[in-house]
Amino acid sequence: MSWLLGRNRQQPTDFSGGADGPDKPEGQTAGERGNDSQLTKAERKAMEAYRFDSSALERAADAAKTLERSRHAREALELSKMQESTRQQEYATKVKEYEAHIEQAKVEQKRIDHEERRKTLIEETKQQQQRAQYQDQLSRKRYEDQLVQQQRVQEENLRKQEESVQRQEAMRRQTIEHEIEMKEKNRLKLLEHELRAKARVDRENRDINLEKIRLKAQEHRTTVLEGIRTAGSVIGAGAEAMLTDWDKVLTAAGGLSLLALGVYSAKGATGVVSRYIEARIGKPTLVGETSRFAFLDAIKHPVKYMKRLRSKPTDALQGVVLNPKLEERLRDIAIATKNTRINRGFYRNVLMHGPPGTGKTMFAKKLAEHSGMDFAIMTGGDVAPMGKEGVTAIHKVFDWSNTSRRGLLLFVDEADAFLRKRSSEKISEDLRAALNAFLYRTSEQNPKFMLVLASNTPEQFDYAINDRLDEMVEFTLPGLEERERLLRLYFDKYVLQPAAAGAKRFKLDTFDYGKTCVKMAQMCEGMSGREISKLGVAWQAAVYASEDGTLTEKMVLDRCRDAVQQHKQKVNGLVVGAGACRP
Repeated sequence: MSWLLGRNRQQPTDFSGGADGPDKPEGQTAGERGNDSQLTKAERKAMEAYRFDSSALERAADAAKTLERSRHAREALELSKMQESTRQQEYATKVKEYEAHIEQAKVEQKRIDHEERRKTLIEETKQQQQRAQYQDQLSRKRYEDQLVQQQRVQEENLRKQEESVQRQEAMRRQTIEHEIEMKEKNRLKLLEHELRAKARVDRENRDINLEKIRLKAQEHRTTVLEGIRTAGSVIGAGAEAMLTDWDKVLTAAGGLSLLALGVYSAKGATGVVSRYIEARIGKPTLVGETSRFAFLDAIKHPVKYMKRLRSKPTDALQGVVLNPKLEERLRDIAIATKNTRINRGFYRNVLMHGPPGTGKTMFAKKLAEHSGMDFAIMTGGDVAPMGKEGVTAIHKVFDWSNTSRRGLLLFVDEADAFLRKRSSEKISEDLRAALNAFLYRTSEQNPKFMLVLASNTPEQFDYAINDRLDEMVEFTLPGLEERERLLRLYFDKYVLQPAAAGAKRFKLDTFDYGKTCVKMAQMCEGMSGREISKLGVAWQAAVYASEDGTLTEKMVLDRCRDAVQQHKQKVNGLVVGAGACRP
């Protein structure tokens, strides 16, 4: 009905007023317009809000009259009612929507409150946890401080005890020294008194003693003179009788000749018999270790001797872990040596060179056992200290080797110690003579013994020694696979077998032994077989040193790390020493 009342309807523009604008309501004078022009814009707007426009009412009245006279007045009234009811329904809908929005806002507010409460609880829980952790840290720190304080107190008590013990030991030592000093003084005083008393007695009995001495001298002189006279008379009578009787002279000469011949014959026979007995029963001085039983050893160890007689040949590479190519070559040497002994052929001389601890000596023993031969081990460093006796000792070794009925494998370890070059090396005359004796005894192939030399520096050998070698074998440090096989071998020998046998104070914790051996093999790069074998003894020592006698994986790896560290220190020491020796 706004159109009836004239709302939101623009006023018609009247351009007749010219520049003054639209018509003003009646009754507004020029003075009022002047006053309006003096007002501000805001004041004019405020005054316009309170002015009443009667033209709108007039138009509404005219429209109402027109509507009453119209035949559609009732429809217009009904339409206006329907519009009003529609507006009320719309208003009620908006109210309900507003109420629903208020409820939704309340629900959202409750959710926000619940979320805030949940966050508050989480934050309080976190604060409580942090508070508990802080209190736990404080308690731990207090406990650690207490432990440190107790340790300090214990150390202080130990220090005081040690000082007390040291003071008591010093007092005891002083007391003993004082007692010894007093005893020594008393002994000296007693000795002095005895000497003085003896001197006084000697002075008092001087005449008597001199008389005794004179009587003894006179008796001795008389006895000597009588003996000389008697011997002279007897010898003179005998010489006179012998010179007058030629038969007695010939008998005496023959007796003296036979006596001299018997003495010299007995001396030579004794030397021959002693050398024969030494070769058959004993062993030479240079031989340090041998599998050949002497007569005395068989008497001392009969059980061991019988086991040795009943023993059968074993595999030459049993218990020896080497590179596959090197194992194949050594196996060929072992087979050839065994067949040579069976067919009584000539043995071939072998040189084994390489770093220490790579299995040279072990293979030499296994080679002798596999071939059914005796073995003897001598060291080249033992020849030089013997001086002039070195030549005789070397001849004894080879003579003793030739008496073996089974054949002898003579292993010379550190052979470069006395088989050095004669042209460039400065060696003594005794060592040169020993080298010449060795060359003389090995100038030809021998069916009685096999010569195996071992050296870390084969380039120092004399050329004549190289000429007597038939085969040279290089032993290298074990690779990754060989180290793993060695570790498994020694772990089984030193750990698994004693633990399975139920040894006292020897238990084994549960862990993967294979993976542990693989890990240690990677750690032990550059180590020799001897160094790896010492790990087994270190593991046993760790078990015996533990409280419960149980070997754990950590203990195994710790001992391995210690061995690797010691190996690095040895290598660095060797490098530093070699650098210091250079000019």
